[in-house]
Amino acid sequence: MSFPNYPAYKDSGVEWLGEVPQNWSVYSLKRTVDGCVNGLWGDEPDGENDIAVIRVADFERSFSTVGLDKLTYRSITPKERQSRLIKSGDLLIEKSGGGEKTLVGCVVLFTHEFDAITSNFVARMRPLAEFDSQFLCYAFGNLYQGRVNYPSVKQVTGIQNLDAESYLQERFCFPTRVEQTQIARFLDHETARIDALIEEQQRLIELLKEKRQAVISHAVTKGLDPSVPMKDSGVEWLGEVPQHWEVLATKRFFRMVTDPAPDDNDFELLSVYTEIGVRPRKDLEQKGNKASTTDGYWRVKRGDIIVNKLLAWMGAVGYSDYDGVTSPAYDILRPTRCLSPKFYHYIFRGKPAQQEFKRWSRGIMEMRLRLYFDELGRISMPFPSLVEQEEIVDFIEMMEDKFDSLSQIASEQIRLLSERRSALISAAVTGKIDVRGWQPPASTQAPESAVAEVV
Repeated sequence: MSFPNYPAYKDSGVEWLGEVPQNWSVYSLKRTVDGCVNGLWGDEPDGENDIAVIRVADFERSFSTVGLDKLTYRSITPKERQSRLIKSGDLLIEKSGGGEKTLVGCVVLFTHEFDAITSNFVARMRPLAEFDSQFLCYAFGNLYQGRVNYPSVKQVTGIQNLDAESYLQERFCFPTRVEQTQIARFLDHETARIDALIEEQQRLIELLKEKRQAVISHAVTKGLDPSVPMKDSGVEWLGEVPQHWEVLATKRFFRMVTDPAPDDNDFELLSVYTEIGVRPRKDLEQKGNKASTTDGYWRVKRGDIIVNKLLAWMGAVGYSDYDGVTSPAYDILRPTRCLSPKFYHYIFRGKPAQQEFKRWSRGIMEMRLRLYFDELGRISMPFPSLVEQEEIVDFIEMMEDKFDSLSQIASEQIRLLSERRSALISAAVTGKIDVRGWQPPASTQAPESAVAEVV
């Protein structure tokens, strides 16, 4: 899809903006809104003065809107809320927050009809009558993507603060109100089509995750040959297993080892993660959360299983492909029989085993549950022959390569679609394309090419 340019352009006088349409105006953002009103956090709800308080956590950044899933209510007196009430069409700007990879200053559009104010980390900007609020939202989004707000950001004790007064001095280009509305209509339509395609790819990635887990779970509990006779394992979470398999308590083939590392060692520091299993910590936590010393940490040998007692039931357990050390808060399991540790890596990280881990964990509340080896060792597990374990591991790794390839294709589609979305918004709000003659097509069905390429 291609769009024409405007008939004539002029120099905007803004270096990053370049040329803009001849009939557009260029002036500061401050001239588009009726001030920047700071919010208030208020007090605990009291049942009398409670009102919704919009936080940065409520920002749906991908869509520049406010989500309603987890609204927070606080007690704000009528006097305090009077000058801070927000209404549909207001812009909300993040004044404090951000993160290591996220810049503060995101702007979203409030489109709801209930009473609310903003929190102390968010400010309200009310568009003036001659400006279309949706156009302004797209414009602010373009500025945010281009990090135009960066010079107005100040870092204080790890939190980014936006100097809104400084930011609103930045200059941008503006067509007439009628043209702003037309551009907003065009972008609403086109971004909705792109968002639908992105959602399809995200859904495909989730389906691939579910399929991957189902394939692994079936392979490690039922084997690869559907024609073999089955037997009742006598274990509720396992159900039937191949007749020639053993079913043994974990302590029958794993033991817990406690081998303290020597002082002043330089061994690789390992950690175990719910999403990816065991990895060197330096690869994933380059900043912060580093051990000052690994003296007395448990030594780990390649082939060991590392278990985070506190999070085992959430998947923080896995095979170590490395020699190194790990926190003494973790348990190290080492085989006592001839087996494939990777086979049990796949069993332990599966949902059925995690549910069993949770059942055997001890603690006064869910987030304090711990799975000690005394309990883990009593949990019954399937035990096929070493040859069959290795065949199953080879099959799973082959299938994982296929799933990873499909997921990477879908992720690349999401990246390209997101780039297309940002580029389209930027081109429209800066006048690089002329959409004044655009009308929504009779059929608004989204193109199928992106999904077809993946499926």
